[in-house]
Amino acid sequence: MPIVFIHGAGGSHQVWLPHLRTFGQRRRAIAVDLPGHGRSRGSGADRIEVYRNVVTEFIAALSLRRTVMVGHSMGGAIIQSLALVSPELLAAIVLVGTGAKLRVHPQFFTGLRDDARRTVEQITKSARAPGAPAKALTQDADAMLRIPASVIEGDLRACDTFDLMEQVKTITIPALVICGTDDLMTPPTYAEHLHHQIKGSQLARIPAAGHMVMLEQPDEVSRSIEGFLDRLGC
Repeated sequence: MPIVFIHGAGGSHQVWLPHLRTFGQRRRAIAVDLPGHGRSRGSGADRIEVYRNVVTEFIAALSLRRTVMVGHSMGGAIIQSLALVSPELLAAIVLVGTGAKLRVHPQFFTGLRDDARRTVEQITKSARAPGAPAKALTQDADAMLRIPASVIEGDLRACDTFDLMEQVKTITIPALVICGTDDLMTPPTYAEHLHHQIKGSQLARIPAAGHMVMLEQPDEVSRSIEGFLDRLGC
């Protein structure tokens, strides 16, 4: 069964490289670059529904069926939306560092217009826990700086208007929710809400990790996902 990874705001496939290596040994593993990110052309979007439709088209283009989908932050929002609209496409979902609502502080919008580099550095610094591996997170910051500020701003607007607080309880697909215990951007309470609202979901709390939990503690995250899929027989 294939596994598809979706990055968050201002991200790219690079945030999933450790997991592509791990899961690629056992199954088809794919990391998406959304429009305007990484190696994908385009100008991005400012609504989660637009990105959801892009992912739906991607799945169809590759003739993927009953896919396991893993999404970080904005990527998790995209997957929640997809799970509500097209559940038949999904065998299981993994929601990493995300929530049913993702409000963004207004200072990030003005900051991206006034001083994009400084704002990106602030975002990436806030996204990690104390003592997080500097190399992986520096690479993530460098990759984010290569994405146009207008695309990042669109991503943040998509997050800011995203709200499935009422609808998320109707998701019926097997779900694993993962959070870093030191996440300041999407605090563990966000993950706990998803866990309580999505019936039968599982929750994995990863110690000593912030918002970029999949880069800060890649082995722990991979083990959590593998255990979840093994229990499902996927």
